Amino acid sequence: MNMTLALVIVVVVTALVFDFTNGFHDSANAMATSVATGAFKPKVAVLVAAVLNFVGASISTEVAKTISSGIVDDSLIKPEIVFAALVGAILWNLTTWLVGLPSSSSHAIFGGLIGAVLVGAGMAGIHFGVIISKVLLPALVAPVVAGMAAALATWLAYRITDHTAHHAARTFRMGQRLSAAMVALAHGTSDGQKTMGIITLVLVAGGFQQAGSRPYEWVIVIAGLAIAAGTYSGGWRIMRTMGKGLVEVEPPQGFAAETAATVSILASAHLGFALSTTHVCSGAILGSGIGRRTKVNWGIAGRMLGAWLLTLPAAAIVGGLAAFVVKQGMWGLIVTAVFLIVTALVIMRISFHHKVDHTNVNESAHVAVLPGRKVRGGKRRVGLVKIPKVVIAETAAADVSGGVPVAAEMIASSRPAVITSRRTKRRRAKDSKRTIRAEDTQSAEAVRP
Repeated sequence: MNMTLALVIVVVVTALVFDFTNGFHDSANAMATSVATGAFKPKVAVLVAAVLNFVGASISTEVAKTISSGIVDDSLIKPEIVFAALVGAILWNLTTWLVGLPSSSSHAIFGGLIGAVLVGAGMAGIHFGVIISKVLLPALVAPVVAGMAAALATWLAYRITDHTAHHAARTFRMGQRLSAAMVALAHGTSDGQKTMGIITLVLVAGGFQQAGSRPYEWVIVIAGLAIAAGTYSGGWRIMRTMGKGLVEVEPPQGFAAETAATVSILASAHLGFALSTTHVCSGAILGSGIGRRTKVNWGIAGRMLGAWLLTLPAAAIVGGLAAFVVKQGMWGLIVTAVFLIVTALVIMRISFHHKVDHTNVNESAHVAVLPGRKVRGGKRRVGLVKIPKVVIAETAAADVSGGVPVAAEMIASSRPAVITSRRTKRRRAKDSKRTIRAEDTQSAEAVRP
């Protein structure tokens, strides 16, 4: 029993880590458009979303019941199988967060659970009818419905009001604050329950809770706190993609998109559908762009669709492999845990090469990953070159004499770094060599008899 209790504790902690990644991975769902339009400042947005995620997670437990006793046969599940499923979900969340793709955390945990259960318990452990009716069908229908509703609402907003007027823009921004808050509440109601269902499934598998019962109150509280903490941490990389990458969002369409997403998510949560809030919010943002007849970045939309299609099978493969390893005994569990920790640290380290946070989330529509990556829209690689002090001093003197303002660091004759390119540096080197050769030739001709 002591060994089982220790294993259950490890799996519960891992489930809370997944809940944290769910929070920062999906925080963009609620606040991306509000941050992009300026309705909320970035730090205020994630704080509001975090609080409402916690509140929303405490409202209902229907989705938690669907996960704990709906899509799998809890009588055939062991704690180590759930641990393997969480490994697959966490790694997929971190990978898609790194590249700024708003994939579904919900489908990541479903995929990981399906793969791990297939390896650990066989086909008998999966309720495929429930998966089709409460996971796959809502995933196909809900984004389309939210997109159509957002397109219609955006079209009406631009036809009924003069959105260029100052008072109208202010009114829509005020409305966005309310609609974004409702999306955050709905996100907690839907995604906050998924970890509750996973923890309940672990407790049932370990013999600490009866099958079919609702989550304990302490489970509801810690799951709500974990997703709120993850939401407050930001998830800025995905927020950049959703707020700037898909369409250029204005307050009227942001309000329309958030309202349509809220209605879809709350209705699905009430019916017990394990819906992906990422799919719904992304569909609503795309619909708002179509309704406004503005440019939609279909390239990023296509990448998102590819990530959606890959989420279930990719997480299932990783979850299945992890389940195969943990079935080998204690050493397999330790190896899997070490692999998860090391991989997560590597992903976090890579993310520092092009850090995205609340200070620069709206500066670009693209999320770079690798160092020295080519700049989009150009063929040059970014590099740094220092300007000699003499050149700086001469430039500063010329600018001051001409009445042009000069940067403080240039007047101080410091050595600021100037963005250039490696191609430019190579061209300068070639020009210098040519100049030297020309001077040598002239000198040689001058000394000839």
